[in-house]
Amino acid sequence: MTFSDDSRWQSFREAMPVAQKWAYFDHAAVAPLPEATSQAIKNWCDQAAHEGDVVWLDWERAIENTRESGAKLIGAQKKEIALVSNTTHGINLVAEGLAWKPGDNLVVLGNEFPSNLYPWLHQQTKGVEVRVIPVDGVQPDLNKIAEACDQRTRLLSISWVSYKTGWRIDPKALAKIAHDAGALFFLDAIQAMGVFPLDVRDADIDFLAADGHKWMLGPEGAGLFYVKQELLSELHPIGIGWNSVAGRKNFDNIDLTFRDSAARYEGGSQNMPGLIGLGASLDLLLQYGAGPKTSAIGDRVLEVTDFACQQLESVGAKILASRQGDERSGIVSFQVPGKSPQDLRAAGQKIGANFSVRGDFARISPHAYNNRSDIERLLETLAAVD
Repeated sequence: MTFSDDSRWQSFREAMPVAQKWAYFDHAAVAPLPEATSQAIKNWCDQAAHEGDVVWLDWERAIENTRESGAKLIGAQKKEIALVSNTTHGINLVAEGLAWKPGDNLVVLGNEFPSNLYPWLHQQTKGVEVRVIPVDGVQPDLNKIAEACDQRTRLLSISWVSYKTGWRIDPKALAKIAHDAGALFFLDAIQAMGVFPLDVRDADIDFLAADGHKWMLGPEGAGLFYVKQELLSELHPIGIGWNSVAGRKNFDNIDLTFRDSAARYEGGSQNMPGLIGLGASLDLLLQYGAGPKTSAIGDRVLEVTDFACQQLESVGAKILASRQGDERSGIVSFQVPGKSPQDLRAAGQKIGANFSVRGDFARISPHAYNNRSDIERLLETLAAVD
């Protein structure tokens, strides 16, 4: 296959300082920061040290821009976005905010990341049945998911992309399964948001959460939560504080009237430096073609991963998941016969190629700025292990 490192992606690469040192293949774990994001956080630190709250309103405007950029990325309204600390925070807003009744059930997959299991399992204390659907192999069975939903199903919660296998599932198809059963749909979007296109209105997503520190290239502790505007009255706020209410800046008037937007779920003071940094990262992604309908970044990520898979297979590696059509993602898990993934990772650290190990597999997760030289360094890693 052809694989090009054209000027557009070279420009993006130049925005990523990590590329000067590392062939970085670990965006599914913790992403490095773009230079613009690093600078935005440094600027906040400088202002906090020299100005204090004199410039607080400037910070507030900056995080509102983050909210707007997050909405633009997924085709949402700004008022449907809450700024949260991480994906787990967003999941718990739904898990603890819905009015469950004994006998209700919810449906999840058995191979989810723990944070998309534990909050739901905790609802068993309220008499909720948690239906965990086993995944045989790497491909979730949509028929089994649909069969698990019935008239008492309140929610279906599934990850857009599997953190282990890299399998990408169709959110629109999942939302239809949930809605056909009269249930709501939550999408854990952390392993795809910022890269692949998603229009939450077209896909009919009810709730979504994603931390910014993976594919959105943001800092840890700053993420996005989406709730369909029509569901605000159904999802009760938890962790209520001064920032939850309409009169939030009038401290002398105690009036528990919630804000008429997803910001009601934010509670108290925000992670200003993290959210300002996330905003800078989102703006960079939007600049390079991320969006709700199409995503040049997503196309590039698939180009990089397809080429990486071709090169890995040429030296005997076995790829775990499908590389066909829209089932592909930015995550590639693989094995090299006779070589442990731990040894491969250790060799990569010495050579300057960073990737993860998940279970019995090495896992790479390149972004749009990765290039041919990075993949060549990955192959050097494989060759370095006897």
